[in-house]
Amino acid sequence: MKRILVIDDEAKIRTHTAELLRLEGFEVTEARNGREGADKARATPPDLIVCDITMPEMNGHRVLETLRADPRTAHVPFVFLTGWGEQEDLRTGMNLGADDYLVKPVVPDELIASVRARLRRAELAAAAAPKRPAGEATPAQLEPLGLTPREAEVLFWVARGKTNDEIATVLGIGLTTVKKHLESTYAKLGVENRTTAAAMALERMAGA
Repeated sequence: MKRILVIDDEAKIRTHTAELLRLEGFEVTEARNGREGADKARATPPDLIVCDITMPEMNGHRVLETLRADPRTAHVPFVFLTGWGEQEDLRTGMNLGADDYLVKPVVPDELIASVRARLRRAELAAAAAPKRPAGEATPAQLEPLGLTPREAEVLFWVARGKTNDEIATVLGIGLTTVKKHLESTYAKLGVENRTTAAAMALERMAGA
């Protein structure tokens, strides 16, 4: 049974989110604020975290930053669940290492689909990289593949399961630019699609 930590200072939303996840067969732990959530995650690392952003004592961005800096929780999938929809907020969260970003009020099916997708991707990454170093992977690890720093950044986010639109938002560049970088990257790697490119990226980051 996968363990999920739900961090939200709004009791009604936290309880509702936790109940939805329990009905899907997950073991759920709740935290009432960011600091409590970070402490619980470090004490008993969950398989995935669903976290609000605007909270007392420690906001969601700080929670994510804290957990990404700890080897025990550095690679735990992290999904933001928040009422904020601004692109700048999205970019900040993704740059800190968030895996997904859902805007309240979230549709139950959308939440469950995101959770299952991120858990599955974590399983695949673990299987592909059993000796993955404790430190957080970085785009720079992909540059030895013959990529420019920007191409490495784009491929890094492809390997994390982001769409072209999401990558454009995270990096603050146009969608057309993302596509051009991917075309160049595929040519340099000698691959034809993003799935193969992502697999090469994961393998490279695992052995770097």
